[in-house]
Amino acid sequence: MKLFLKNLFMIGVLVLLCLVAGEVFIRVFLKTRTVYDVEMARYSLELKKDSPDPRIGHVHRPDKSLQLMGVQVRTNSEGLRDREHTVARGPERRIALLGDSLTLGWGVEEGDSFKSLLEEKLNRITPTEILNFGAGNYNTEQEVHLFLERGLKYRPDKVVVFYFINDAEITPRKSRWWFMGYSQLATLYWSRGHLLAERLFPSRGGYQAYYASLYQKNNPGLSRAQDAFLLLQDVCRKNHIELQVVLLPELHELVRYPFQKEHQMIADFLRSHHIDVLDLAPRFSGIVKPMDLWVARDDAHPNKEGHRLIAEHSWEFINGSSQGTK
Repeated sequence: MKLFLKNLFMIGVLVLLCLVAGEVFIRVFLKTRTVYDVEMARYSLELKKDSPDPRIGHVHRPDKSLQLMGVQVRTNSEGLRDREHTVARGPERRIALLGDSLTLGWGVEEGDSFKSLLEEKLNRITPTEILNFGAGNYNTEQEVHLFLERGLKYRPDKVVVFYFINDAEITPRKSRWWFMGYSQLATLYWSRGHLLAERLFPSRGGYQAYYASLYQKNNPGLSRAQDAFLLLQDVCRKNHIELQVVLLPELHELVRYPFQKEHQMIADFLRSHHIDVLDLAPRFSGIVKPMDLWVARDDAHPNKEGHRLIAEHSWEFINGSSQGTK
């Protein structure tokens, strides 16, 4: 028995040493490389914190700076990836952008985000100040309640929601295994294992079927997204704030866009409630190599060129053109 326990102890020590060595190797290896899932885990653990409001779920830590996907992500005292803004209004037109990681500007320098490009373009016409309330892993419900909690006090003239296809997901609960994200080795193995499993045993329809399933009538996430839009519309009306919505394209397939039906469903809902909406997917339909717009081969967030196109195709609508409602 003593020999057995001694051998068991030695095996345990050996396994532990192998795991530590593997963790050190992976961290050194990733010093010069980026892996999307590892970077997302770092973002969640180091730049986010829990919100006491379950409808928001998480918020950014204020006054933090972190290198993610090769670019610096810096938050201001409000937890926004933006410069500081005073609550008191100046003479400029003030616009608040709501959205998820695309609006945040994941994977691009802050100056290359469509928020910054829109602000630059609109300032050529009239002095304009834009506040960026974009946060990674948000859905519409979270975006709206974050604005009600932190954005309404800025009294914007306009709110623009940048909607993405997965914004009809339900607000997630924190995983009981969240602490595993501190191990880059575990995160990398999970990421590669998940990718291998998808290739060996592909789920029926893959990501397209998953996104389409979010728009079934019995999906609670869709109902909450619609309720959030109506809540935001009501608040905007009471505070004399203009409300617009821009539908962002999913960047895997653009020529034969697979989510036309889902975009049409959201657009029809918004228009039926007299909310101005612009669908950008048709503006991207001529792009035959969508990966040219990706941040990385394993990350379909829009890169610098993708953000430029978003700004180029939406600035007239945001400036006041009615073309988006047609």
